[in-house]
Amino acid sequence: MHFKFMKKLVTSVILFLLFIQFGFAQSEFMVQNKRQSTRINFELINNLIIIPVEINGVVLSFLLDTGVSKPIVFSFLNVSDTLKLKDTETIYLRGLGEGNSVKALKSKNNIFKIGDALKLNQDLYEIFDSNLNFAPRLGVPVHGIIGFDLFKDLVVEINYSRKYIRLANPEKYKYRKCKKCEVLNLEFYNNKPYINVEVSVNKKNIPIKLLIDSGGSDALWLFEDDSLGIEINHPFFVDFLGYGLSGSVYGKRSTIDALILKSFVLENANVAYPDDTSIISAKKNKDRNGTLAGNILKRFNVIIDYQKAIMTIKKNSYFKEKFSYNKSGIELAYDGVRLVKEKDNGVSVRKSGIPENEKATNSSRIVIDTKFKLSLKPAYSIVELRLDSPAHRAGLMLNDVILSINGKPAHEFTLQQIIHKFYDFNGKQIRLVVDRDGIILAFNFYLETPLKTKT
Repeated sequence: MHFKFMKKLVTSVILFLLFIQFGFAQSEFMVQNKRQSTRINFELINNLIIIPVEINGVVLSFLLDTGVSKPIVFSFLNVSDTLKLKDTETIYLRGLGEGNSVKALKSKNNIFKIGDALKLNQDLYEIFDSNLNFAPRLGVPVHGIIGFDLFKDLVVEINYSRKYIRLANPEKYKYRKCKKCEVLNLEFYNNKPYINVEVSVNKKNIPIKLLIDSGGSDALWLFEDDSLGIEINHPFFVDFLGYGLSGSVYGKRSTIDALILKSFVLENANVAYPDDTSIISAKKNKDRNGTLAGNILKRFNVIIDYQKAIMTIKKNSYFKEKFSYNKSGIELAYDGVRLVKEKDNGVSVRKSGIPENEKATNSSRIVIDTKFKLSLKPAYSIVELRLDSPAHRAGLMLNDVILSINGKPAHEFTLQQIIHKFYDFNGKQIRLVVDRDGIILAFNFYLETPLKTKT
């Protein structure tokens, strides 16, 4: 009897411990391995981090975004049926932009896996607005966005220079001594992280509070405020800044004297001043003065620790990269595929009147058949065109499909490689051949700085 009682007791204790562990894992992300940390490689595209995320057994590509509260899945990419989302209810979300709220479905009890980090009852929002599709602008598929729920549970290392993140259980994470690091305190509002830094504007140092937004590709956004001295006094130009949950965001682009992150000083940093109509929801936090985004963050290797409310930064190989703007005025996006006629590398050699598989003799007449094939290649079209830019003055138009750039077929480049050419030095010649509604046209222009003197 004593043995049976002890056996039952031991079994009960084991089941109880397993229940506790299982219940704990259900409510938050936990790394499920002996090291209690997991490394995930990422793609860095246009200053944005794209990571693999497994949802209900389906592996998707997600944007890692400190500025988003709950995971978002884009239903227009036809993944919702595969994910078998359940327990859904209709809600409306609002974010940056001039438009109205966006319809979404809230789904509960989804299984998320990132590397060896697992969560068994994750909520997510399914969005139907195809205007929020990031994939055409980035040239790679992006099925959703994840942020707060991952950062709140785990310590997140982001190694921008080597392109990987490391997720670790906070209670086991050990900080290494780092004399070249700076530690910045985090504050939170609506589950989003903020830091206090300084900007030098018009030769005046101004203390400000910024949202940390790894899901933004710009460097810095500032909200104009005359009382603080946050105003444009440098050359600027009006531009499309991006697309938020509630529509397009427009504003002015310029530079500031410096961004100061304790001992780290970034001089002549890019800055954008979004229009007031685009940032109504952003100004709900009255202490917020703007956003710190990917083109700043990528210059550091970062450790984000929500539980200790700190962010540790150490400058990396991107730190000295010069800030620059698109000097063409063209914004491109992936626009499906097009049929391209190209030479077939398999050249057929035959002798006249003799079977092809026989060897040719010196007296044989050799005939070379140049073969062609039709292939599907990526198409890139113009989706934004800045007024009075070099491309606009040359006569390029929205929806023009780029066929070649400087004599090379456009499909031989990735989208990001073409865009990179538009950031080259002033005076660089750009030759484009485009398809405009079936008519082939050639254009020529020279890159120039878009910064204009304030009028």
